[in-house]
Amino acid sequence: MDKSVKGKNITVVGAARSGLAVAQLLSKQGANVFVTDNGNSELLQKNISELEIQKIPFEIGKHSARALDASIIVVSPGVPTNSQLISEALQKNILVVSEIEIASWFCQNQIIAVTGSAGKTTTTTLIERMLNDAKKKYITAGNIGTAFSSHVLGLAPSDIVLLEVSSFQLDLCHTFHPSISVITNVTQNHLDRYDNSMELYANSKKRILMNQVEKDLLIYNRDDEWTNKIITSSKPKKMSFTTKSNKPFGTDGAFLDGENLVVFMNGKLTEIINIHEISIKGEHNIRNAMASTLVGMSVGIGTASLRATLRNFKGVEHRQEFVANVNGIKFVNDSKSTTVESLRSALETITEPIILLIGGKDKGNDYSTVNKIVSEKVKAIIAFGDSKDKIVNHFSQIIKTVSVDTIGNEKPNIDSMSKVLNSAISFSLKGDCILFSPACASFDWFNNYEERGSVFKNLVHKSE
Repeated sequence: MDKSVKGKNITVVGAARSGLAVAQLLSKQGANVFVTDNGNSELLQKNISELEIQKIPFEIGKHSARALDASIIVVSPGVPTNSQLISEALQKNILVVSEIEIASWFCQNQIIAVTGSAGKTTTTTLIERMLNDAKKKYITAGNIGTAFSSHVLGLAPSDIVLLEVSSFQLDLCHTFHPSISVITNVTQNHLDRYDNSMELYANSKKRILMNQVEKDLLIYNRDDEWTNKIITSSKPKKMSFTTKSNKPFGTDGAFLDGENLVVFMNGKLTEIINIHEISIKGEHNIRNAMASTLVGMSVGIGTASLRATLRNFKGVEHRQEFVANVNGIKFVNDSKSTTVESLRSALETITEPIILLIGGKDKGNDYSTVNKIVSEKVKAIIAFGDSKDKIVNHFSQIIKTVSVDTIGNEKPNIDSMSKVLNSAISFSLKGDCILFSPACASFDWFNNYEERGSVFKNLVHKSE
């Protein structure tokens, strides 16, 4: 593939964080860049100002014919690949790529890429903490933090690049080549963007492996059915992690020996930590710790440093985050839960009777997989947002389920969220836990899951 960009007409679709970063990168490399975004100019005002300062032409509120006057189109993660503009570009045989694909063209560093349906942010953040505690030089980017494109020109040769990578970013990768790839799991997620096909979604995740060779490394979840399906023909060396077996499965990897997390690597068995000493709780977080530990050991971090990080790492904001205890009722913010599998993880971790707050923009969710645990641990469900009717129809046969109507259409919709919280409190008794684990995307009431979680936390604190 021709990776030269100088003098080429390149359109960037999306003027938010990653779109702005890749436009700036390409402009510095001599490309003729044009940015197009059919969104709201008020929300993009800061980025518009940046484009104006750097004299990068743009349009906001539409996609004109000029957007297709390009040899390459770079698509931001939030832009559906089946949008009219992208469809027309593909019909015209225009090369369509993602922002991380473009950024990787200018990067010769070691890349660690983490993907998965659930756990990828916790795993990426834990790896980041391990690198930091071991005083490694690194940057973290991708689906977490800042855009990859904003870093590539300032990297030193020894810097490690740590990326959280979504299926949307992988869809439009062609030459992206991590030296270490991590797949936390592949479960139902974003099926609304994959024709409700689990196979299409899994194949999107598989793209993280497509350019890896024998000298590279794949770290994967041996307990996950779909992950095992997609890695069978991959070329890199493999390390697995499992909480279901006490054997290394014939390859290097991490597993449990009683209550100890142990690693078998290069013919040597190393005891890392007793699982009760790991600060983040739940079986899913043991797997996240295993994946992170395998990455850490693979880049030369010592056991003592890894053990200290696992003891001290407190988790990720908006992921099973304790908010407050008000009148004997525990409040937990799990706004980052956008899948049924992440909902399951939260339900497994909490020991108190649960009032569950669930809803948002549906992504093709199949809730039947959590029927059993909901019936065992949940007292009542408060359904909200665009998916409330689907949630009520499914769970009302299992558990008391009520819905909350939307008030207005502004973002963030604080009034509607307040109504949801008040409804949950009305069902709660001392000793209960109100769990905000939406299992859906946030875009009906909020701009992102961070805003959704922050609004929830602020409302809880106001009730104290």
